[in-house]
Amino acid sequence: MKIHFSILVLSHVLLLSTLAQPSGNNNAIHSLSDELQTFLNVASLPEYRKNTVSGQVSTYDTTGKNDDGFNGTNSFIRRNADSSLVIFERYGSGVINRFWTPTPTFDTLDFYIDDNASPAFSIQYYDLFSGKKYPFIAPLCGNQLGGYYCYLPIPFEKSCKIVSRGKKMQFHQIQYRLYEKGTRVKSFSMGLNAEEKELLNRIEALWNQQDRNISSFYQAKLLQDSGRYTIKPGETKTVFELDRGGRILGIEMEPAEIFKGLTRQIDIRVTWDGETSPAIYCPVADFFGYAFGNESMRSLLLGSLNNRNYCYFPMPFDKSARVELIYRNNEKAELLPVDVFVKVAYSFEKRIPDKEGKFYIRWNRDLESKTGQSYVIADMPGRGHFVGTILFARGLKAGMTYFFEGDDSVAIDGSFRIHGTGSEDYFNGGWYAMLDRWDGSMSLPLHGSLDYSLPFCRTAGYRFYMSDKLSYEKSFYMSIEHGPAGNLVPVDYGSLALYYADTPPANSKRPTNELTGVSIPDTLVLYPQLMDFNIYGNIGVKTTWKYGTGGESYLLIPGDETWLRISLDDLPHGTYTMLLDVIKQPSGCDFSLWQRQTQLTNWISTFSETEERVEELSTGEIKLNGSINTITIRFRTGMQKKSLLLNRIIFIRKD
Repeated sequence: MKIHFSILVLSHVLLLSTLAQPSGNNNAIHSLSDELQTFLNVASLPEYRKNTVSGQVSTYDTTGKNDDGFNGTNSFIRRNADSSLVIFERYGSGVINRFWTPTPTFDTLDFYIDDNASPAFSIQYYDLFSGKKYPFIAPLCGNQLGGYYCYLPIPFEKSCKIVSRGKKMQFHQIQYRLYEKGTRVKSFSMGLNAEEKELLNRIEALWNQQDRNISSFYQAKLLQDSGRYTIKPGETKTVFELDRGGRILGIEMEPAEIFKGLTRQIDIRVTWDGETSPAIYCPVADFFGYAFGNESMRSLLLGSLNNRNYCYFPMPFDKSARVELIYRNNEKAELLPVDVFVKVAYSFEKRIPDKEGKFYIRWNRDLESKTGQSYVIADMPGRGHFVGTILFARGLKAGMTYFFEGDDSVAIDGSFRIHGTGSEDYFNGGWYAMLDRWDGSMSLPLHGSLDYSLPFCRTAGYRFYMSDKLSYEKSFYMSIEHGPAGNLVPVDYGSLALYYADTPPANSKRPTNELTGVSIPDTLVLYPQLMDFNIYGNIGVKTTWKYGTGGESYLLIPGDETWLRISLDDLPHGTYTMLLDVIKQPSGCDFSLWQRQTQLTNWISTFSETEERVEELSTGEIKLNGSINTITIRFRTGMQKKSLLLNRIIFIRKD
């Protein structure tokens, strides 16, 4: 959803009118301690926030193109006379909840708080995330998956301005929340008091706990209901039911492995207070963050660990609760009964309707995205707050994951509040398809990648909100683009939007066999930049982005008797037609392809008097099975014929 300057102006007017609403009881002084408590007090997640406004300053390209920080054009609000850059400026009482960038520098950032002429503190940009400058330390601050993130809250009472002394900034996102008008605030100071230090220590201990369980979050003794159930295809089993008000505080299911697979046939359905629309209705695998059939997520509150699925989001209700498991029939798959152990922890503490929302999930799946339209993750009426996103995406055109260039955007109560700079950026990552960045799965407490595969042209990610939960009074809308601009790259999308509200989801799709299957593409593309390979002999490698494949090309410079063996472990077993995307050139050498000691091709020349790209050089047929899952390139070089310029390897499934 690209929204331009006129809407930004309207958004600013609406934001100011919201802040002008009459304030409540603001005698208490809000502090860093209050913000830190939200990372520990999970029980407070259902609580509404009153007259608060969330927003984000980012470097997104307001012209609708994709220059979201590459050139720095959109990376500052204004340039001062001394060439320093104002990158954030907000008035009123509030807090910075999140700082993200994939491009930190060693320039100094000056934080001006409460209209003071001198900075309240200054810090090297990189040290917001490095863990070397207290209190900007792990686990609230760090870097992984190509992104640098800081969740240490920075509260301010009157205003906050951030100035970079550097001459150029690139990508960043700064998320903030403005408090109710009249809120008194103890503004941020680098010198933390004893209480604030203790809270940071407790957050570190909780988030680093290796085997978290329900007692990690709730000290009081809770009621528990548990049982082992055998569920057959076509059956629905009620695994928890309560006919009085209360709250579910934990759901565990094991063994987790029974929910693996490409069909995702078993659903979870949760209903509060007899509502006609289920609060949660989605595949169990999606609910616990499985990626394309496999366990993947190990976040703070939701995921799988040690063959056990867990959810510790608190779920209050008024009169009744029912949790069901539904095993859908599927004539196309051979399904067997499953045995599952389910444990539910709960209490009889009823919801306070004017202060707390009920927990809901909006599940969505679009087998093919709509050209020119962003994919909708959330579209909810009523009052509530948004607390999380799980997103699954597979490009329908083989090759690079271009769809992940798309930006997220959020409208709250009809006002445009948030626009991101790229899909992996939203999940606190950066630089997809690059080595040791967004190139595989990795789980962190509040965010992570669930999968990344170039051959399958797919990825998945999650992000949860605690101190930065997004409150709304009338409506919440969130979408994400597919492609660098214009929503032109076709994608198979699935998602879960997690939120608390006074209104159940009205437009959540229901799981069906068609919507829950994991599809495997017939064409798979291997890019050199993420290949796993071994070398016999010696070889030089130079990388380049010159040839427009979306990824890196490798100029391979082999010595005599050199072999390059490439792992194909990621490809499913079967028979494939194999094509090479290469550049023929004056220095092009000869090569032949082998599978272990079996020669597949004669010598193939890549010599040409002039440089020319051959996108589909046919090399014949290849079979992959459990014992043969590699391909080896053997090189033959001469005086001038000494290199192979490889763009991609393409596999087209035949069976």
